[in-house]
Amino acid sequence: MEEFLTNNELLLIGTMAAAPRLSHESRGTRFYLMPLAIQRLSGAVDEIPVLLREGQLRALETQEADKLRVQGELRSFNNRRGEGAKLVITAYARSIGFCNEPDNNRLTLRGSLCKNPNLRCTPMGREVCDLMLAVRRRYARSDYLPCICWGSLAREAAALPVGAKLSLSGRVQSRPYIKMTEDGPVEKIAYEVSASALERIDAETPAFT
Repeated sequence: MEEFLTNNELLLIGTMAAAPRLSHESRGTRFYLMPLAIQRLSGAVDEIPVLLREGQLRALETQEADKLRVQGELRSFNNRRGEGAKLVITAYARSIGFCNEPDNNRLTLRGSLCKNPNLRCTPMGREVCDLMLAVRRRYARSDYLPCICWGSLAREAAALPVGAKLSLSGRVQSRPYIKMTEDGPVEKIAYEVSASALERIDAETPAFT
């Protein structure tokens, strides 16, 4: 079990952005989704959906503090309802409680590159590379997590082959975008991992920073 826990380690500290809402029920346990607002050093705010069990939610009602501290892992699943499959990203809370610490957003992942990297330039001319990392979980399952790298790290990541085993550290970010539909433009939010460091761990390759 410990091996899988170290593949995916997430720490979030922020404020509750809205009331929790029922997500689903599994094996007799109700799960709730709660958006957690986390301020970056730049002043921008990410709102990350946190998935917690009903018992964890009840425990929060007896505590009081300004901030919530979530420790757990970043998970994904394919929502096949509606038109086309949609990759849904959530922060799964293994533990959650109130605290008075500064905002924090820290994630480390160990997994395998499962798609060819995509190196591109933003409209402002910045180089960015899109990666899809498969991170093993218990019971022969994996989470498929979209990641991005910037600048020189993006150029290094673009040369990686599919199947490369990587160790990655960074933060979870939310990114608004506009999707064109038959009814007109609709504002959506994408969630991804913004990498600050990347290391190939299946070869004698130095860390990228």
